[in-house]
Amino acid sequence: MLERQERTALILLVLVVTIVLAAHLLLDTVAKPLVAAPYSETVEDGTLVMLEGSVDAVSVTRTGGHLLLSVAGVPVFVPAGSATGLDLHEGDPVFIYGTVQTYRGEKEVVVNSPGDIRILR
Repeated sequence: MLERQERTALILLVLVVTIVLAAHLLLDTVAKPLVAAPYSETVEDGTLVMLEGSVDAVSVTRTGGHLLLSVAGVPVFVPAGSATGLDLHEGDPVFIYGTVQTYRGEKEVVVNSPGDIRILR
């Protein structure tokens, strides 16, 4: 059985972990719309952006199962882990959060998690 001080320490540890997890979930859902910039060609690499538009093209990479999208003319890379369960088709209206990066001289938006793509049906 745990001593009184050990029980107190364990309870405090559980409370701190719970608070940190709740803050993470809250900030992940609330903070993105506040800090994400609208996508434009002038946005610097590493910037969190939001992009809304229709899917122009959908393809899957030959290796890795990653998705390559074109949304409103903007290239979007969706890693396999974030693409699981997505059912996207040309013409689907979507709202995307992602990080801008330059790949082979062209700006693209990289989706970081599955929740960063919403299909607006």
